[in-house]
Amino acid sequence: MHLAYPAVLAALLFCTGLYGVLARRNAILVLMSVELMLNAVNLNLVAFDVWLRDTLHAGQALTLFTIAIAAAEIGIGLAIVLMVYRNRGTSDVDRLRDTAEGHEPDQNPGNTTSTARPEVAA
Repeated sequence: MHLAYPAVLAALLFCTGLYGVLARRNAILVLMSVELMLNAVNLNLVAFDVWLRDTLHAGQALTLFTIAIAAAEIGIGLAIVLMVYRNRGTSDVDRLRDTAEGHEPDQNPGNTTSTARPEVAA
């Protein structure tokens, strides 16, 4: 088996995922792009394992661990995105820079008065 074919495919997958992480604004699409990048790494691990003819199949074993980590990452990441969407009403990454509770961005930058909400004593 030629090593160039899966290596080129993995490079294309990784570049597509990297572009998705850097260019997308939706958090779910960013998570999908991270998954593409992980799958490119998995493809490289399996291809090099077959090419090197490792008797322990370490590349395939490491791929299984990577798949398990990716499943946990997507589960936790999706839960965080859903909670942020419920609280903020958007999953746009650019609008989520201020994640501190109770702080809202100033809509009028020339305004010198405070726009923070007063705290309620319990």
